[in-house]
Amino acid sequence: MARYVLISCVSKKRKLKDGETIEARLLYDSPLFHKAWAYAEALKPDRIFILSAKYGIIDPDTRIPYYNETLVGKPVAERKAWAGDVLVKFRDKFGYNKNEDEIIILAGKAYYKYLIGEGRIERYTLPYKGCRGIGYILSFLTKEITRLSANK
Repeated sequence: MARYVLISCVSKKRKLKDGETIEARLLYDSPLFHKAWAYAEALKPDRIFILSAKYGIIDPDTRIPYYNETLVGKPVAERKAWAGDVLVKFRDKFGYNKNEDEIIILAGKAYYKYLIGEGRIERYTLPYKGCRGIGYILSFLTKEITRLSANK
């Protein structure tokens, strides 16, 4: 059994020169992404992946260019197709086993809605569920990072 954390991309990104690429984990540049990353690392998972609106599921060390895309507001058919592509890549490229692996999803509903459920990701946790707004999520992450650091 493996334990994975999936972190969604964010709108605030480092500006890059035309044609320049950077590791995905360094492209996203917001307090939310940085805290989510710290929390994910504190959980000590087997692997952390990024859910990118443009690229699907990516290894954090994958070099990508700047982009401006989100799933928020996209039609249901596009979000379902995106989720289907993510699930295939997660299984085929990264070895996800839906019957054994545990997934922690640090993302909003637009990113996880069509990834979870019967026949998709079945063993999952949604730590942000019930958090109302970015302020609550940042507060939750700060508390959890502190709690996990104290329990080392």
